[in-house]
Amino acid sequence: MTPLLVVLGAAVGAPLRYLVDRAVQARHDSLFPWGTFAVNVTGSFLLGLLAAATLRTPGLVMAALGTGFCGALTTYSTFGYETVQLLRERSRLVAVLNVIASVAAGLGAAVAGAALARLITG
Repeated sequence: MTPLLVVLGAAVGAPLRYLVDRAVQARHDSLFPWGTFAVNVTGSFLLGLLAAATLRTPGLVMAALGTGFCGALTTYSTFGYETVQLLRERSRLVAVLNVIASVAAGLGAAVAGAALARLITG
C-alpha cells in the first residue's frame, strides 16, 4: 500500500513541478532559475510542515505527501544542473547567488513550515 501512495503523490507532484516551473520562469526574463527556486522553497516549506506534524500525521499520509508529493515537487538534480549551466555560461555570480539563495531559502522555508505546524498542533 505504501509504495502505491508514494507513486500517487509523485504523480501529482511531478507534473505540478513542471507547470509551476514553466509558469514562474515565463514571468522572469533573467538567468536566475526562478521556477526551480520556487518549487524547491515551496516543497521545503511543505515538508517542514509535514515533518513537524509527524506525530499527528499517519505514516501513509506522510508517504503520499512527504515522500511522494514533496519528493517529486522538489528537484535537487535540476538545481544542480541549472547551477552548472550558469557556470558554463560564465554567469558565476548568478550561479553563486542561486546556491546561496536556494540553500538559505529552502532551510528557512522548512523551519517556517515546522514552526507553523507546531503553532497549529500546539
